[in-house]
Amino acid sequence: MHVKMYPMDFEEFIWATGNDVRWDVTRDFFAKRKPLGDMTHRIMMGLFRQYMIVGGMPQVVARYVETKGDFAEVDKEKRRILSLYRDGIQKHAGALSYKVEAIFDLLPSGLSRHEKKFRPSDIDKDSRMRDYEDALFWLKDAMVVNPCYNATEPNIGLNLNLEDSTLKCYMLDTGLLVSHAFGENSVAVDEIHRRILFDKLEFNKGMLVENVVAQMLVASGRKLFFFSKYDKSNASERMEVDFLIAKSKLGNRKNISPIEVKSSKNYTTVSLDKFRRKYRPYVDTPYVLHAGDLSVTPEVTYLPLYMTPLL
Repeated sequence: MHVKMYPMDFEEFIWATGNDVRWDVTRDFFAKRKPLGDMTHRIMMGLFRQYMIVGGMPQVVARYVETKGDFAEVDKEKRRILSLYRDGIQKHAGALSYKVEAIFDLLPSGLSRHEKKFRPSDIDKDSRMRDYEDALFWLKDAMVVNPCYNATEPNIGLNLNLEDSTLKCYMLDTGLLVSHAFGENSVAVDEIHRRILFDKLEFNKGMLVENVVAQMLVASGRKLFFFSKYDKSNASERMEVDFLIAKSKLGNRKNISPIEVKSSKNYTTVSLDKFRRKYRPYVDTPYVLHAGDLSVTPEVTYLPLYMTPLL
């Protein structure tokens, strides 16, 4: 029997840090679709930001608990794992090692772009997706990345409408992404940790938030899909939705929920609104995952980011 072991999800992180009761409350309010209130929401967002920094690698979480929140020690443990990743690539990727390491090195810069799509031309201007398919599969199989595929139609068979020439490549663990993205300068990384913790990070926050949502969706057993459509002549047809998820029990219609991820408090939902209107017969509940508390409107359900595992 083969069992895939993912990084600890947010619920498991909550257990590890001794906040079980708070998660029980969160689950209850999610089920009732009621806001948690300012105080509880602030506490949960604080725990969620800790999770983004630390990630879910068990030895890193253990170090965080043992040191009572010493992010410098946590960063050392994460860098040790990143070093093991590089060693593994060089030892086991064989002829693919150059391409695999090139993709690995470019993960942060790829995710920092607005559209976050993987572009082989960033490695070699003359290369195409097919040139890097085997290297991407190696990273996926090694559980270093979570690929997210473009589904061109939001119906029951997302896999049947998959455009494999366009994908996003998230890192398996967001805590590792933080250390991978922000260089080797421990002083700078310590400042980055503080900014994330106190919600003062002014750049690349969207990269981390979208990556951690992808991580939590995968930990829930989901394959990742997004929706992207470009029409040069018709603006109403241009849209990009961060994630699509299917209902656990499929019906004849309205099986797909679009998800938009928002890292800031000021945002628009232009693509989500276009998607809802165009694909209304297929759309179940549209979600916005954001830094605010839970709220429900007739059109969209707004959930705090930390409730992603409950989807």
